[in-house]
Amino acid sequence: MSHSLVNDRYIKATLRQETDRTPIWMMRQAGRYLPEYRQLRAEAGSFMDLCTNPELACEVTLQPLRRFPLDAAILFSDILTIPDAMGLGLYFTPGEGPAFKKVVRDEQTVKALPIPDPNQELKYVTDAVSTIRRELKGSVPLIGFSGSPWTLATYMVEGGTTKNFSEVKGLMYENPKAMHMLLDKLADSIIVYLNAQVEAGAQALMIFDTWGGVLTPHDYQEFSLRYMSKIVDGLQRQKDGQQIPVTLFTKGGGKWLDLMAETGCDCLGVDWTTDLSEARQRVDGKTALQGNMDPSLLYASDDRIREEVETILASYGHGSGHVFNLGHGIHQTVNPEKAGVFINAVHELSKKYHQ
Repeated sequence: MSHSLVNDRYIKATLRQETDRTPIWMMRQAGRYLPEYRQLRAEAGSFMDLCTNPELACEVTLQPLRRFPLDAAILFSDILTIPDAMGLGLYFTPGEGPAFKKVVRDEQTVKALPIPDPNQELKYVTDAVSTIRRELKGSVPLIGFSGSPWTLATYMVEGGTTKNFSEVKGLMYENPKAMHMLLDKLADSIIVYLNAQVEAGAQALMIFDTWGGVLTPHDYQEFSLRYMSKIVDGLQRQKDGQQIPVTLFTKGGGKWLDLMAETGCDCLGVDWTTDLSEARQRVDGKTALQGNMDPSLLYASDDRIREEVETILASYGHGSGHVFNLGHGIHQTVNPEKAGVFINAVHELSKKYHQ
């Protein structure tokens, strides 16, 4: 199937095809828990300096693959590249997280937002993708990604991180028209952005809906899932005769997996608050599943990590369609050796589920 790939387990698993063992990658596998990343970031000057330099973004993407036998690489970038390219002025303050110089809180502002051209304002991303793809030399597939419309809107309306979502929910309830207009424009921008990543060489795609789980079930369908579904419909799903699998991940969205499976995506990410056995029943063979170890388990003993890997493998059960991952990004204070224990445990313990 993936003729150009030395290791195509990840692609096969997301498409629910047979593999010899369960593939594994980790959300945020390229990043702050690795000393070599911290050194490079110090040299680069800032996080955005790393993101916007294709050679450095490539180097960061490859760092975890030199250390660990991972089954996929994921583009090193940020979920807020699109709002930044819309002119909102993304910046990062140490210890505070991302913030924007301009916020979006009314229809006029939404109407004035451009749809960024991936070959202009976001060319640094597509250049990074093509550089990484070249440097990977077909060893493992490259995953491209974006934040979801609802998640991007949250940052854009709040102006940064938030604990109570008062501004974004306030806009959603007070002026749903403006909110839908914003989400629609974001969905259009993401479709163009992700398709450009595929053109540049991404072999799989993922949409991170970090904040979908803060919505009521009804609002989730109307303001988050509806727009992810629109994106799935607009994506290029084939390139050079290969399928481009698409994964959706709503943190805290375990209760909506059956609805998410209706979008036509290939795989659904699951956090640690849902058992994979239950998730597998919910999706009823429509999609593969990705997940779902609690990242905090990487602070535990090696034996406890192995035990948890076995529990999760048993929970999913036999057969294909499982991509092992953490239920969210790896914490920055984790010892990289623990990640190695985790990855090796998946390789070793998953074989018996594929016989």
